[in-house]
Amino acid sequence: MKEQSKTMAALMAKAICVSISICMAVSISVSAGEKATREECIAKCKEAAALVKTIGLDAAIAKIMEKDSPFVWKDTYVFCIHMKTGVMLAHPAIPNMVGKNVKGFKDKNGVLLTVGYMKIANSKGEGWLDYEWPKPGEKKPSRKSCYVYRVPGEDLMMLSGIYQD
Repeated sequence: MKEQSKTMAALMAKAICVSISICMAVSISVSAGEKATREECIAKCKEAAALVKTIGLDAAIAKIMEKDSPFVWKDTYVFCIHMKTGVMLAHPAIPNMVGKNVKGFKDKNGVLLTVGYMKIANSKGEGWLDYEWPKPGEKKPSRKSCYVYRVPGEDLMMLSGIYQD
């Protein structure tokens, strides 16, 4: 019975990863091949964090999730995860991820993404996590860097990533 549960959990994790890749391919439109920069990721995460402080978490999440949000640009977007629970609070590219615990998500090398994000947010408050993740519409993983920014005074992280190639 335990083995069957483990097998089901593994299949569900794979299905979630495939779903994420498909949704990202459908959800993100790349403006004439423009790629976001590291500097833009940093600025947008800090802008989203400032929004939490000025208008509150619920209103900030609503703004991040808007169809024409300023937090979705070029080939990337800002998303938000609760640091203690690992629950996705905002993800404009894959709205069905909102409310899900994403602590178990890992790349092909076993890097636990959300755990890595949490370590950065808890230790330095901000930084980059490198890992392997498929580009939207692709199956083969590519090198990706994700900027992690802890919202000052909150158990929240704002994140945004770019592919390195």
